[in-house]
Amino acid sequence: MIKLLEKSLVEYDCDRKFMFGSPTFFINNNMFAGVHQRTIILRLSESDRNEILAKHAQAKQFEPMPGRFMKEYIALPEALAKNESLLREWLGRAYKYARSLPPKEPKRRARRKL
Repeated sequence: MIKLLEKSLVEYDCDRKFMFGSPTFFINNNMFAGVHQRTIILRLSESDRNEILAKHAQAKQFEPMPGRFMKEYIALPEALAKNESLLREWLGRAYKYARSLPPKEPKRRARRKL
């Protein structure tokens, strides 16, 4: 899944970081895509979330831990993510949505106590 997502993002101007033990991708410090276990996660607008959930029964609201949902994120299982045109479409929407959000200040890493 990581290689699939990275290949799909070659044309995008974005930053790569790690979350959930896998790469995630940001624009203006707003995450818009990543990999979690065997799914690709996408940050989508409310209307896009409703549309993808209505069109694709396999797409689910992203739940990184049982009972903990990330409101704006959808998980695309491998079966959907391997459809290049579908992935390209929704990845484009995720990128566009994240670009529309106000830029976030970079988080400062806490200093380690000696």
